[in-house]
Amino acid sequence: MAENTAPPAELPERTKEISAEDGEKGPSKSALKKAAKDKEKAEKAAKRQAAEDAQKQASEANDISKEAYGDLPMLGSQPYLPPKEKVPRVRLDEIAEEYKDTSSMTEKGGPEIVFRGVVENARAQGAKLTFITFRQDADTIQAVVAESETLSRQMVKFAGKIPNESVVLVHALVKKPLEPVKSTTVQHLELHVKKLFVVAKADQQLPMQVADAERPIPGEGEEEKPTEEEGGRPIVTLNTRLNNRVIDLRGKHNHAIFTIKDGVINLFQEFLRARGFIGVNSPCLLGAPSEGGASVFEVKYFNTKAFLAQSPQLYKQMLIAARFEKVMEVGPIFRSENSNTARHLTEFTGLDMEMAFEEDYHEVVSLLEELILSICEGLRTRYKKETDLVRSIYHVEEFKLPEAGKVPRLPFSEGIAMLREDGVEIGDFDDLSTPDEKRLGALVLKKYGTDFYVLDQYPLNIRPFYTMPSAETQAKYDPNNPNAGLSNSYDFFMRGQEIMSGAQRIHDATFLEKRMKECVTPVDPQSDGLRDYVNAFRYGCPPHAGGGIGLERIVMLWLGLPNVRLASLFPRDPGRLVP
Repeated sequence: MAENTAPPAELPERTKEISAEDGEKGPSKSALKKAAKDKEKAEKAAKRQAAEDAQKQASEANDISKEAYGDLPMLGSQPYLPPKEKVPRVRLDEIAEEYKDTSSMTEKGGPEIVFRGVVENARAQGAKLTFITFRQDADTIQAVVAESETLSRQMVKFAGKIPNESVVLVHALVKKPLEPVKSTTVQHLELHVKKLFVVAKADQQLPMQVADAERPIPGEGEEEKPTEEEGGRPIVTLNTRLNNRVIDLRGKHNHAIFTIKDGVINLFQEFLRARGFIGVNSPCLLGAPSEGGASVFEVKYFNTKAFLAQSPQLYKQMLIAARFEKVMEVGPIFRSENSNTARHLTEFTGLDMEMAFEEDYHEVVSLLEELILSICEGLRTRYKKETDLVRSIYHVEEFKLPEAGKVPRLPFSEGIAMLREDGVEIGDFDDLSTPDEKRLGALVLKKYGTDFYVLDQYPLNIRPFYTMPSAETQAKYDPNNPNAGLSNSYDFFMRGQEIMSGAQRIHDATFLEKRMKECVTPVDPQSDGLRDYVNAFRYGCPPHAGGGIGLERIVMLWLGLPNVRLASLFPRDPGRLVP
């Protein structure tokens, strides 16, 4: 019998390891048995994968829509090849307006359109039908992906598995739905998809859902709990939303908020520019605090220190002295106030103005009253759609405005008297607390029927060093109590909260130096950071006044938002520096 010279069968890896460990003993029976099972499982998995691959290849070979759907390569990762035929992309709002009247639309539908949008929701209804809600800015529309002689079941399956928030390119036929689609903003049309490509795929699991961003957050002091309308879903807190701000900002109402915010800037500049103001840009790095006090951020500036601007105040005044008699500025404001309230930020946007006047600072107050009325009227008319959208989530009473020329302008002393009559204990020259302001706002609304009013002639001791004392205060000047009396200063209020602070400024260098030394927090007029500011008034400067408006405050109070952070894209407060 011939000797068997065939090489021994290769032992599985597991067996080799055991043999090495056991030395001369060799593998145990249990080890050999386990190795055989592992080998059998691996062979079955390989066969199963091969069968799946074969089935997939066969399916793709029979897929009549294989060129009409799929994931596009990352834009920019391949050389750009211009299409043979340039297909124009459309906007959903334009299509909705163009086909507002669907009475003449045939059963075959309207035109075939191409647009880029976002998958808000994809719902597979069995193997042959998928519904998708597409979003483009604030507009949403329902689309149908249905199996037919020209559209494969594979494409229907692909459409149903596209993750929410993915960016897609859609070719679709515009049709009239059997019934209005109440779940979308475009209700009188629906789309029948012909081609569907994923431009940028979102993760399947997102930190939060956009739908959660479109639910209201509780106001300050309110309990965070779901309502019956929300189906008992847990509240996504403001902190969670701000931590995931990119997703949060995708909410339709957030787009409306920041459209309105941009509108306020536009209305502010439009009004003032029509009256001869010019826009300026002052530095944010200063050699001395612009407002005095402790609420200033100090930063290292090479071998010295600098301060982030608390306002553009000093530079606005220097520009008046430089013969720019009407200036306005939109820019960042920094306040180092450790206030963790619903209405405070450490960085916000200021709408500032300063102007020379002829005889009395109330000329400027009147102009500012007209400015606020103009902004509010512009928001009421030009931004009604956005305002209504936000107020559908944050329900608030319509903002009540006085007639032009009838803005309640109350002396500070009258405001104090109204609070006392309502039971508030407060001194003649005490500053108003936040609860005091809100209470006074409610009293003014009840008495005058308006959410907008002005408090005039604040106590001198609670205003900055550059504030002009009133004529009566100057006449009764007491060197032993130099900060007693009133000032030519004013604050503007919306819904009982301050939105603007302003005053007539001191325009005489000698008097300014005197006030700087005598004010509650004295400052050195000859310090490096303030010397140039004081000197500006030695060259002849006209009397002037102005004010600074908090942009986020106006947006918050106009819309009735419960927290000012909702009016800031990426808010900064004492506990937040990212994102």
